[in-house]
Amino acid sequence: MNGKPKLALLAACVATPVLAAGVAMDDQSQLTPKPAATANSTRFQPPREDDLPDNAFGKLVREGHAIFVDTQTHAAEYVGNGMNCTNCHLEQGRKADSAPLWAAYPMYPAYRKKNDKVNSYTERMQGCFQFSMNGKAPPAEGRVINALAAYSYWLATGAPTGKELPGRAYPSIAQPKGGYDIARGKVVYAQNCAICHGENGEGQKAAGHYVFPPLWGKDSFNWGAGMHRINTAAAFIKENMPLGKGGTLSDDDAWHVAAFMNSHERPQDPRLVDGSIDKTRERYHANDGVNLYGVRVDGVLLGQGTN
Repeated sequence: MNGKPKLALLAACVATPVLAAGVAMDDQSQLTPKPAATANSTRFQPPREDDLPDNAFGKLVREGHAIFVDTQTHAAEYVGNGMNCTNCHLEQGRKADSAPLWAAYPMYPAYRKKNDKVNSYTERMQGCFQFSMNGKAPPAEGRVINALAAYSYWLATGAPTGKELPGRAYPSIAQPKGGYDIARGKVVYAQNCAICHGENGEGQKAAGHYVFPPLWGKDSFNWGAGMHRINTAAAFIKENMPLGKGGTLSDDDAWHVAAFMNSHERPQDPRLVDGSIDKTRERYHANDGVNLYGVRVDGVLLGQGTN
């Protein structure tokens, strides 16, 4: 990434007087950047885990990886549900077309309509804890954020800064011509999703930990998470689900099942305005993709939240 050679040169300059004094110091620098993907490459290739140096930098990256894949265990104080980072960013944050970290890190700072400000990468990660994890933001200078940032930085080794790479987002798919069908989505869910995520979207546990995340209810993402948008969820589902068989659902069925999933109640949007669902919808949801927050479905007003 841009700036790494300068950092390496600075480290060498700082180390020179120490070495001249005869004190040997271990190399604690990051890896030398690899060249960006060539024109013949369709997807950026992040470094392999066995490329990590056995030093302080490598240790911090490995800690970030551990937090990323098992957030419930390694950052439990900031998680309020049954989710891990890797539930939305598959294959340990490496998978193209599943919001991989190597494509996200080089794009920040960036403006986000969600909070109407230019966000740092730290703020972006903190938002994930508040919304997708239904928890609280880890301190900007704390262990969790530093480790996750190091892991993201390392996965982006050699990626260009400020350039949107192929595979950065979930590939968007068009809404069905006749609109989404929640009833059809219920059938698609029963046939393809319930085996892992449960008949009632409750997820699946082993040894007290979720191995398949809950899709609605008190232990799922809240109404402020990006995945509450039907269009976002449909794109993710089409590309990645059923697990290991991504791309097998039709575009329409991905929309239908996403609508079914997001027609259920979940934890309240933490940005709730004056205790009012209507005010919160008007400010945060009315122009935020396709979503059902503040909408009545089968006579029930969604957005009341869960306990």
